[in-house]
Amino acid sequence: MSEYVTHESLLSVVGTVERAGGTRRLEVRLPADSDASFPVGDVVRVVLGGSEHRARVDQTADGTPVFRGAYDTPSQARDPGAATNRLGEWVEDVGLEAGRSVHVDVVEAEFKYGVRAPGADATYESTGRPDPGLADIAASLDDE
Repeated sequence: MSEYVTHESLLSVVGTVERAGGTRRLEVRLPADSDASFPVGDVVRVVLGGSEHRARVDQTADGTPVFRGAYDTPSQARDPGAATNRLGEWVEDVGLEAGRSVHVDVVEAEFKYGVRAPGADATYESTGRPDPGLADIAASLDDE
């Protein structure tokens, strides 16, 4: 049976919605100097507006961790191509724009995060990490 946690019981940090370089695409920059750790290069789970997606943790030229998109599957997060960017949709749906802050809740460190607009409440399903052996098998199948 799943457990649920609210944002009030989690470590939360403040991120910022920014433009990705000179493009019109928006990204969420994460604080590099916080108590939260973000595994650069890994695909993590990201909850946006109650829906769970996958996002790769990238970094800017100065080393700041960033979510550049959120996608339906881990393989889309690794290679977005023509996949729909749910992060861009969510930012538009909640009425945010570049320069605005967002709250990033650490549901499970280095595995699952929630992103919410300032003042918004959130409840997350605490699923826990998968068994490492099973995760490796799933990753290898996803790569094929």
